[in-house]
Amino acid sequence: MAAGLALCLGALVACDASAEPSGDDGGTVSPPTAGGRASGAPEDGTDPAPGGGSSALDGKVIVIDPGHNGGNASHPAQINRQVKIGNGSKACDTTGTSTAAGYGEHAFTWDVSNRLAKLLRAKGAKVALTRKDDKGVGPCITERAAIGNRLRADASVSVHADGTSASGHGFHIIEPIAVGGNAAIVSRSAKLGMALRDSYRAGTGIPYSNYLGENAIDRRDDLGGLNLSTVPKVFIECGNMRNKGDAAKLSSAPFRQRIAESLAKGFETYLG
Repeated sequence: MAAGLALCLGALVACDASAEPSGDDGGTVSPPTAGGRASGAPEDGTDPAPGGGSSALDGKVIVIDPGHNGGNASHPAQINRQVKIGNGSKACDTTGTSTAAGYGEHAFTWDVSNRLAKLLRAKGAKVALTRKDDKGVGPCITERAAIGNRLRADASVSVHADGTSASGHGFHIIEPIAVGGNAAIVSRSAKLGMALRDSYRAGTGIPYSNYLGENAIDRRDDLGGLNLSTVPKVFIECGNMRNKGDAAKLSSAPFRQRIAESLAKGFETYLG
């Protein structure tokens, strides 16, 4: 596993670093439907596109963590395995949620992450994804954090969608609370979170969450992907898949492109 990830470090490619899942911090539990590779998604190599130019992102290393995975639901023993998250233990990963129509969070995060990666590479960034497809299992939360750490990412985001009560709507950012090893990145993660929050709101029109967080900012110390990170990192819950209005937006390919464009602008703001 270490040798394989050394190759990832050198080439900045998205790899499945372990045969076992390495966990996902999403708090949603509704079973998703199976999903494959996003239509039109770019390959996982992370070399920046020609003509990156003098963008604020030129040469920056960004790790995108698409939450969950398409094979998680059929491998409960693997994803329920407990892993250490710095201040306790948690399941290696979860299945994620889905819309009432059966569009899975894992497929949503995979699609948005690939769209975002393509935009960032076009601006000269070096981008890695934490999983190579939407058909596998995991990786665990521990490995998702470790990939960003090993690549010494300038910034990292874990892409999710929530699955709470249908009355809840809107998006929110989750930032880390210091639990030990991540203390040095808490303030920088807060700056990243603010930049992504503002760009997401402006670019998508989705309102701040009406059920969690304050002005769309939530802070938690129970997510391994944040607890174990040594690089600036936040989660984004892009909307509530159980809410009819949010679900309609998240299920729309053109709207997912707007999401990706908004997040790309947020990274430019943070890294500019």
